[in-house]
Amino acid sequence: MDKFWAHLIKVQPDPDPRVVLGSALAALLIVGFRMPWQVSRGLITIAHEGGHALMALLTRRKLEGIRLHSDTSGVTLTRGRPTGPGMVLTALAGYLAPPLLGLGAAWMTEQGLITLLIWGVLLLLVCMLLLIRNLYGALILLVTGGAVFALIMYAPAQVQQVVALVAAWFLLFGGVRPIIELQRKRRRRQARDSDADQLARLTFLPGGFYVFFFLLVSLVSVAFGAYLMNPL
Repeated sequence: MDKFWAHLIKVQPDPDPRVVLGSALAALLIVGFRMPWQVSRGLITIAHEGGHALMALLTRRKLEGIRLHSDTSGVTLTRGRPTGPGMVLTALAGYLAPPLLGLGAAWMTEQGLITLLIWGVLLLLVCMLLLIRNLYGALILLVTGGAVFALIMYAPAQVQQVVALVAAWFLLFGGVRPIIELQRKRRRRQARDSDADQLARLTFLPGGFYVFFFLLVSLVSVAFGAYLMNPL
């Protein structure tokens, strides 16, 4: 165990500045263009639903399961009081999870803790797999977890570092776009059961306030994450 822990916390050297900038550009292109975004958006959904699930556990709501759907949507099923702080915090956590995870990943990459970051991601995916309640969701998590495990076992340290940087940027940028999409749907009255609208029904604040709050946290996370990973 001592050797394994030493392996986990081994610090990698700082990446080449061109690698950092290239990974940021790659993540921005993935998020910015329609086709790669449709393929990769499910990863943001995994983080989103994972945020709901974690907060439900922290607030002692009964977590009944998670479902991930082929249209990249998802739902986290909990049981408990339909109102109150626990329900509010659980609803808040979804859109905040991807950018905050991205910020955490940015800090770990800046510290050189690439191995610990990748193993942490694998552990979170395994925990989510235990909570999945539909076949498609289980398949997506198995494929994603398998890719992460293969990265750990077979990829050299330099490749792991590049993947970790792209993943951190992707979570940061990918946390912003769903919020913009949410507001567009709300304007067309196509998202009446969104997290923001549920929060509006749970509190005295309008749904637009929560959309603004989600966006503010996401943009601050992007700015601070970029500061942490700034190669200059």
